[in-house]
Amino acid sequence: MKILVVSDIHGSGYYAEKIEEIIRNEDPEKIVLLGDLYYHGPRNPLTEGYNPQRVCEILNKNKDKILATKGNCDAEVDEMISEFDMKDKIILEENGKKLYFTHGHKANIDKLPEEDFDVLIYGHFHTGFIKEKEGKIFVNSGSISLPKNETTNSYLIIENNTILLKDINGNLLESKELN
Repeated sequence: MKILVVSDIHGSGYYAEKIEEIIRNEDPEKIVLLGDLYYHGPRNPLTEGYNPQRVCEILNKNKDKILATKGNCDAEVDEMISEFDMKDKIILEENGKKLYFTHGHKANIDKLPEEDFDVLIYGHFHTGFIKEKEGKIFVNSGSISLPKNETTNSYLIIENNTILLKDINGNLLESKELN
């Protein structure tokens, strides 16, 4: 199964349209959203083309493919306008590996979840990376709209037992085989 992972849109209509392009180019079977979909949050500037309604429209068009986690900037009203559920975590098993998806403000490389996992995939920090620590793999998708720490706008593809961190133009930044 090919999975597209996107985090931290923060209401950017401009980058939501980029997500539409990524969906067309990557043709994923599932889309996992890691939260902070519509609101920019008090610590972030307004995103390019700030338009939460446009983000919602684009995401709802893809609702049949979407699995979503709730971020620290997502509110009850965001859940009301979304035609898909937002959960604290999503656990999927792919090729014998347990993939644990969450926003990242409650569980991350420094604060492990209670449940067992092989790969912890999250956003929140707006910094894309793939790291290994104590036999576990930790992946941050970065932010599609507000990258930080000198990283670029990014997303993940999970396919064929491989995790790919890509920039918004589809260029490979990092990859990791899940053996």
